[in-house]
Amino acid sequence: MTLNKQYTNEFTRIIEQLDGDIDSRRAAFAYMENSTAIVHYELAESSFVPRLFDRATYDEMKHVAETTHTICEKVMRHYLDDADYRQIFKYDERLADLIMIPQRYDALLPFARFDIFLNEDDLTSGFCELNADGSSGMNEDRELNISLANSKTMREFKKNHTMQTSDLFYPWVDEFIRIYNTFENRVEHPTFAIVDFMENAVVDEFKVYCTYFAQRGYPCIVADVRDLVFEDGVLRTKSGRRVDAIWRRSVTNDILNHWDESQPLIEATRAGAVALIGSFAGHIVHDKQIFDALFHPKTRAFLTQEECDFVDAHVPQTKFLDDAHINLDEVRANKDSWIIKPTDQYGAADVYAGQMHTQEEWEAIVSKFANGAAGAPFLVQTYLTPYETDVLPIVPDMLERDAADIPRQLRPYKNLNGLYVFNGTFAGVFSRLGPNAIISNPMGDLTSATIWVDCDL
Repeated sequence: MTLNKQYTNEFTRIIEQLDGDIDSRRAAFAYMENSTAIVHYELAESSFVPRLFDRATYDEMKHVAETTHTICEKVMRHYLDDADYRQIFKYDERLADLIMIPQRYDALLPFARFDIFLNEDDLTSGFCELNADGSSGMNEDRELNISLANSKTMREFKKNHTMQTSDLFYPWVDEFIRIYNTFENRVEHPTFAIVDFMENAVVDEFKVYCTYFAQRGYPCIVADVRDLVFEDGVLRTKSGRRVDAIWRRSVTNDILNHWDESQPLIEATRAGAVALIGSFAGHIVHDKQIFDALFHPKTRAFLTQEECDFVDAHVPQTKFLDDAHINLDEVRANKDSWIIKPTDQYGAADVYAGQMHTQEEWEAIVSKFANGAAGAPFLVQTYLTPYETDVLPIVPDMLERDAADIPRQLRPYKNLNGLYVFNGTFAGVFSRLGPNAIISNPMGDLTSATIWVDCDL
């Protein structure tokens, strides 16, 4: 049993003793309204109640994150080195080619966020998904912690506890610089770029990172993949700015969807003219079919027994949604036990939890996506029930309402814990919560600040 629930109860009791701590809630809300916590051009919805974690939780999250990273790197290395092993994965031919482009630096999986459902009573957990280069949320956590720091509730809570937050900026910036310095074609005084397709980008987060790179003495710009030009062996932006290293935030399916426009980036990477950090090989981790691959005999052959046991304990059953891989009648008949997902998407697009649908709706969903009916492969995965904690739901008109009309009633929300890993080292947590079976922005999710309590890290 962790102390997390005890910490949360103490925090919410203080709110109650302060009659809802309305002034602090309004101040935190106002701060976030004017913050850089903007995701896909919309302000992130957030909670006044943070996620408060003890040392046992930190240690378990660190173990899960770093063990997962080790296993993922082994899978990636075998994919790159063993043509026979590659056959267990089903990728677009263009993507398979991109994955094989040499990295030319010493980090195989530089940046990742592994999303888990953690039971905070017994510290068992299971994966939701694995994210590589396109992972976000770091700036939300930073801004949320700033918004809460001077609240009356937090000041009272701190009287009895030590508090620590995660630095998700300098450690990654420093690691990125270190990785670049191992690049075989590195140059003196390089310019870095954070690159994505801007309509899908978390631009404000990118800009914050640019300031951190600048503080370390490295100019960093934000660029759209489509605005890159590769001429005379040099990658530049359309404005003529040279680019020597890229933090690739564009996920590979967006690259495929904009194939012709992405060629300058691809050609420069293939030529070794730019350090693409991380490489396209990160897709092996991002694509959800890795869960099925982890149980394949060819994978088990190079994992240790301890790693196989870890996979058995943490990875939900994941199969292609087709007759060749799973009994579809069983999927149809037991809707509450399953969740359907595309192999390669983000933002919970086309994700369906059986619990949220009638039997008739579920059977229609299975028919729509099974056996490649939608034109792309889909997976079916064992549904894992998230752990619930109490939050104060969002009040969109917080600043306009009379204090007496602002809700003080707590509600249980389901938790999703995103474990950040910087080149193999656990760095912190992205805490998301939601009221429904799927935790995502379209389903009314929110973000909470993550705080380590009495941990002495």
